[in-house]
Amino acid sequence: MSQPAAPTASEIEASTIRTISWRLIPFLVLAYFFSYLDRVNLGFAALEMNADLKFTPLVFAWGAGIFFIGYFIFEVPSNLALEKFGASRWIARIMVTWGIISALMATVSGELSFYVLRFLLGVAEAGFFPGIILYLTYWYPAEYRGRFLAAFAIAVPISTVIGAPVSGLLLGLDGMMGLRGWQWLFIIEGIPSVLLGIVTWFYLTDKPEKAYWLTTEQKAWLSAKLQAEIATKQAVRHLTLGEALSSPKVIALSLIYFGFVGALYGMQFWLPQIVKAFGLTNAQTGFVTAIPYLFGTIAMILWARHSDATRERVAHVGGPLLLTAVALGTSSYIADPTLTMILLTVAAIGIFCTFAVFWTLPTAWLSGTAAAGAIALINSIGNLAGFGGPYLIGWAKEATGSTSAGLLVLSLLPLVAGLLVFLGGHETKTEFAGAGKAK
Repeated sequence: MSQPAAPTASEIEASTIRTISWRLIPFLVLAYFFSYLDRVNLGFAALEMNADLKFTPLVFAWGAGIFFIGYFIFEVPSNLALEKFGASRWIARIMVTWGIISALMATVSGELSFYVLRFLLGVAEAGFFPGIILYLTYWYPAEYRGRFLAAFAIAVPISTVIGAPVSGLLLGLDGMMGLRGWQWLFIIEGIPSVLLGIVTWFYLTDKPEKAYWLTTEQKAWLSAKLQAEIATKQAVRHLTLGEALSSPKVIALSLIYFGFVGALYGMQFWLPQIVKAFGLTNAQTGFVTAIPYLFGTIAMILWARHSDATRERVAHVGGPLLLTAVALGTSSYIADPTLTMILLTVAAIGIFCTFAVFWTLPTAWLSGTAAAGAIALINSIGNLAGFGGPYLIGWAKEATGSTSAGLLVLSLLPLVAGLLVFLGGHETKTEFAGAGKAK
């Protein structure tokens, strides 16, 4: 009786990637969905909270942005802790603490409590996103990384596609049990993060060698593939943590990410108020706000797949940044609501096409502790723009009574970032040295 044929290398590769993806990506997307929702639901709460607490546009801008100061301070230490203690424990800790603090935002009663809780939310969440980026490099070889970083990052636009209408509807709970609608929004959207954080402790597998859900052949293939990539990177450049953190290339990538994040959060925090000014109800505002992010979601997945297929990164990062800059700048001159939404949708498409592919740039040539520290530094410096972007629009609105001037100034950030991408280039040969032929 003949023995069944042993699986070929390509069959093992396909089954390994498929198993990893079904095991990790849906769960990580869900976790990031609530992370991002808890971070930006402030934009919808502001539709009622600002009037209730008499917050000026600048007070709101400071509160929206101070989150990123706490985030910046604790980002690198948090990512190094994840490398030391393991993803399951550290990500669980992050999720439980941010969920609790997000729910406590319902207790805000004035400027001081607003600033303190937003700062603490940033401290609590520090390390989550770069930690997941690092974590995915433990599981995916270079030629798969763009598309699965996009699959993970899809939580950002989806959190608005789903979260915006939900947040708008939750404001309708106003008066129930004596609480305002914005208070219910924070409470109801904060609780799932705590519950999911507890599940994370038991569900996530720290490293492939501990994955009982992979076969021996799958573990062997993945280990050999990733070790070959690491060896190639280190043969070209083996950096210590200190060298990585002071690398001109890491600093340049941080500035590029700064421009991207400024555009992302400038839109994210102010778009509900821009849309509400069209004369819509809270519920209508939620649905209309979701439109740019729906298109951004589709574009991000297709763009990342194209980047992986062509093994090209520079144009796939720089091009969308320049598109975003043009769309934001043009929208500042438009008064018609329909044309404004079309341009902001184009801006969102550019933003999200940049998002996942960007992270293939540092992970192409960094590994180990150097990667953990550098990814965290890039993310922390970049996220300082989460303070600057919303603040620019808030300052402009308070000075002029309109967000238009703020959108024009904001467009300069992705413009400079896009130009830096094209000037800096990318080490394509290093990234794909261990890969076979393009798929």
